[in-house]
Amino acid sequence: MKITTRNATFQQWQALLTNRTKRHRAGEFVVQGVRPISLAVAHGWEIRHLVYPAGRQLSTWATELLDKADSVVEMDPELHAELGEKEGGELVAVVGMPPDRLDRLGHHTPDRAGPPLFVLFDRPTSPGNIGTLIRSADAFGAAGLVVTGHAADPYDPRAVRASTGSIFAVPVVRTSATDEVREWARPLRLVGTDERAATDVADADLRGPTLLLVGNETQGLSTAWRQAADEMVRIPIGGAASSLNAAAAATIVLYEAARQRTRREPV
Repeated sequence: MKITTRNATFQQWQALLTNRTKRHRAGEFVVQGVRPISLAVAHGWEIRHLVYPAGRQLSTWATELLDKADSVVEMDPELHAELGEKEGGELVAVVGMPPDRLDRLGHHTPDRAGPPLFVLFDRPTSPGNIGTLIRSADAFGAAGLVVTGHAADPYDPRAVRASTGSIFAVPVVRTSATDEVREWARPLRLVGTDERAATDVADADLRGPTLLLVGNETQGLSTAWRQAADEMVRIPIGGAASSLNAAAAATIVLYEAARQRTRREPV
């Protein structure tokens, strides 16, 4: 396929960058950058199209991916730069979305042995925070992320970029069905974060099967998730800061969980 004008296909893909309704109606999203595309391929995601700029000499990485792709699209370089939101990029991928089913979470992988650790992000408003938290969840051994309520979209290009491709390694499920999540989470200990909690995170036992609850950036956890939590923990901070960014706070708790799980002596 060749695209040289702003035809219907280009307009459809361009809309995926900014319109979440069209993303989810089409069941696909745009992926930009070497690492995210490489991880999407490595983890077996559905690569519906690989798009490259016409007339440009491509790297070995890009050429090898194009040789293996089912659908290759040659695109006018200016249009390709718009779709990739970057001048000089080699490939843009249109990738199919997986279903939002809780049974996608917790699949065993060799680097995630031991008691499961999951994260729930309640009503996040920032795609960048979602992507950052996905990246931290991947780095510290979490087996999956649940995004609940009226929330930003994990498949927004800003979230995918912030995840640096970890969205393809860590299952992410969106749902507004609180009761369904609570039923799924029954074998797990629910640990919420709150700056007013009585227990410091270092004093909490995070070694067993755990679901970490992270609240909205401005309002924190909803009443329903506060009530569902088995324990609330706080991160002691000093200086002039009144609080931590939601993704930053979650990263600290994920690190503490990973630290405890690699220690031999009791917490």
